Amino acid sequence: MLKGKSIILGITGGIAAYKGAALCSKLVQAGAVVHVIMTESATKFITPLTLQTLSRNPVYIDTFDERDPAVVSHIHLADHADLIVIAPATANAIAKLAGGHADDMLSTTLLAATCPILIAPAMNVHMYEHPAVVNNLELLASRGVMFVEPGTGQLACGYVAKGRLAEPEDIVMAIDSWFGKGGKLKGKQVLVTAGGTMERLDPVRYLTNDSSGKMGFAIAEAARLMGADVTLVAGRTSLAPPAGVKVIRVSSAQQMLEAVTSVYDDMDIVVKSAAVADYRAVNVSDQKIKKSGEKLVLELERTTDILETLGQRKKHQFLVGFAAETEQIEHYAMDKLRRKHCDLIVANDVSKDGAGFNGDTNIVQVFASEGLVESMPLLSKREVASRLLELIAARLPSLGGRGE
Repeated sequence: MLKGKSIILGITGGIAAYKGAALCSKLVQAGAVVHVIMTESATKFITPLTLQTLSRNPVYIDTFDERDPAVVSHIHLADHADLIVIAPATANAIAKLAGGHADDMLSTTLLAATCPILIAPAMNVHMYEHPAVVNNLELLASRGVMFVEPGTGQLACGYVAKGRLAEPEDIVMAIDSWFGKGGKLKGKQVLVTAGGTMERLDPVRYLTNDSSGKMGFAIAEAARLMGADVTLVAGRTSLAPPAGVKVIRVSSAQQMLEAVTSVYDDMDIVVKSAAVADYRAVNVSDQKIKKSGEKLVLELERTTDILETLGQRKKHQFLVGFAAETEQIEHYAMDKLRRKHCDLIVANDVSKDGAGFNGDTNIVQVFASEGLVESMPLLSKREVASRLLELIAARLPSLGGRGE
């Protein structure tokens, strides 16, 4: 998909700038024509010669370094680019783009660009979560800028948290996805649920599960990259949600049910990846429950099955459910698909290494009414999400797919 595409790679001044070399190399190997623009700060971390050698094109740094008198460099580059990728994108670079600043070669080129822009942020977790940065990301997303969310890992500052630049392979996958699938879901309304729910016992205790929300967030991000308008209903999660999607925060299963059903009628695709509690306490104490005796007996009642409710109310929606199992995967997945009137069920054996909660990878099997339609080996959750959305798009009746 990248062969012959003209891509501007903007590299800004963060320690992750070294990954820009690997990203540049992978894009060139995929057949893209890469023009690198570096900020002055980026040159403190990696040399322009490295990027020039890998891209086989001159590297731009200074707005006033005009090498061809026949053109104005930043306008010429912007006019001929199919996509601009900023990786890594620092908080400062994001703020300048959001504010419309044009004080260096990269920001000037961005201001002149009419092509799509893909940003891969990288910074300290506290910077990433700062309200100013969050607002800038939301503003850019509202303008149609796409994002490859940072990963969780060891940061240069010593923290182990979100803020680490996505791996070059993930960024290339997102770029390839844009060129290959970008616009495939344009105009479609997609609803994704993510994370676990919390069922209160008293003001300080609750029942929950180990869901991190990572799979749901990856699905929301993939749908956004394919051009969809995404609504994300998120319960208890370990990470900040992806930029560019509408987020509805909930806590309990009942709140998730109300949030989902309030927007369900307007949706084209619904992916229920949240881990919703099956039971809740019959009586929730207003005060902290005190210790009394050696045993505490809790009376629980069933929560409303959200997926089943959606299946019963389904009209035009393409409904996808998730099944986290530990045995008889196909049996339980197919039973769930039929009982809850789903179009697809994504099942995974959470007892397998790499397929459980909280991790960055998954191993899934996708089932439809005719049985197993795709078995995915150990993959990043981003890759699983991308493949799943591609499968959904292919089967969506309104896009000429087979439907169910």
